[in-house]
Amino acid sequence: MNAKERLLTAIQGQVPDRLPVTTHHVMPYFTERYMGGMSTEAFFDHFGLDPICWINPYKADDARGDYLDPDYEEAFLSFRRVFSDDWRITSESVPNQEYDTTRHRFVTPKGTLTMVTQSNAYTTWATEHLIKEKGDIDLIGEYVTSPVCDVVAVNQEADDYGQRGLVRGFVPTFDVFGQPGCWQDAACLVGIERLIMATYDDPAWVHALLATLRDRKIRFLKTTVGARFDIMELGGGDASSTVISPRLLDDFVAPYDSAVIAAAHEAGQRIAYHTCGGMMPLLERIADMGPDAMETFTPPAMGGDTDLAEAKRRIGDRVCMIGGWDQFHYFSGCTEQETRDEVRRCFEAAGQGGGYILCPSDHFFDADPALIMAWADEARHCVYG
Repeated sequence: MNAKERLLTAIQGQVPDRLPVTTHHVMPYFTERYMGGMSTEAFFDHFGLDPICWINPYKADDARGDYLDPDYEEAFLSFRRVFSDDWRITSESVPNQEYDTTRHRFVTPKGTLTMVTQSNAYTTWATEHLIKEKGDIDLIGEYVTSPVCDVVAVNQEADDYGQRGLVRGFVPTFDVFGQPGCWQDAACLVGIERLIMATYDDPAWVHALLATLRDRKIRFLKTTVGARFDIMELGGGDASSTVISPRLLDDFVAPYDSAVIAAAHEAGQRIAYHTCGGMMPLLERIADMGPDAMETFTPPAMGGDTDLAEAKRRIGDRVCMIGGWDQFHYFSGCTEQETRDEVRRCFEAAGQGGGYILCPSDHFFDADPALIMAWADEARHCVYG
C-alpha cells in the first residue's frame, strides 16, 4: 500500500499492510532547532513516516458581502479570517511584555469586543478572554462571519498531494483563538473555569453560546460538499475527563458536537475527534457522537489516563484509534531499544485487527531525532500476518 491507502484503510477500521505511523502537526520549533529548518514534507521523508497534508482554504461568502482579511499574514496554524462591514478584527502588539503579546479588537456596529493573547516558542494562550459579559454573545450571534470552503483549492491540493498521504482539515475555530469543537471553542472565548461555573449558574446562557458556535461550524461544513478532504478534525482538550465530568460532556458537549459530526457526514466528510487529556471515562460517550476516528489516547505518564488495550477492547470496533504514543519518555531520555519495545507494546495493545494509527499524543517539541528514526523504523516492521 502507499501511505494514503494505508492511512485510509486504518481510518475505515480495516487492516492495512503494516502499522501506519505518522505525527500530529510537525512543529516549527522542532524542525528549526533539531532538523536544520527542514520543511514538513522533508520531515516526513527523512523519517519515513506516512505523511499528512494539513489544509483549510477559506473563501468569503460574496452573497453576504463578506470579504477576506486584507492584512492576513500566513503563519503556522493560522487561517485567513473572513470580515464584513459589521465584523472586523484589528490587532496590535503590546510592548514591554515577558511574552509576545497582542491585543485584538472585534469591531461590530453595536460595540467592540477585545481579546489579548500571548505566545512563546511552543504555543499561544489568552490572557484576556473575548467574552466578558453575558451580552457579548449577542454581538457574536448577530455579526460573526462564517468562512466558506474553497472546494477548488482543496481539490487542487488533493490532486497535487496525490497518493503521498492524507489530506486533513479542521472544522473552523473561532477567529484569532479557538478550537474545532463547540465546547472547546467556548472555553477559549470564556475561559474554562468560568465556562464550567456557568454551566451551573446559567446553563441556558452556555447553551445559547454553544448553539451559536455550532451553527457557524455547520454553515461551513455545508460548503465542503465535493471537497476531497480525507478527514477533518473536531474537538480539543477542554472536553477531556481531566477537565470535565461525564455529565458535563453529556449535557454540553455531545449534543453540539454530534450535530457537527452529522453535518460533516452529510457533506461527505470524515471526522477525527481530538481529546488530548483523559479519555477512559468518556470513550463510549465520544464514540456515540459518531466520529470516524478518535485521538489522542494520551498515556498516564503524560498526564492522560489511556490504557490502550482496554480502549481497543471497548471501542476499537467502532472507530479508528489514533495516537497512544508517549513522546515525552520515548523520544528522549531512553535507548533506541526502549523506543522500539514501546512501539511493539502499542502495536500489540491496539493494532490487532487494524483500525489503529500510531501517532504521538498531540504535538512534540524537544526530541532526539535518532529515537524518532527508531520509532518510525520499528513501526514499519509491525506487519499484519
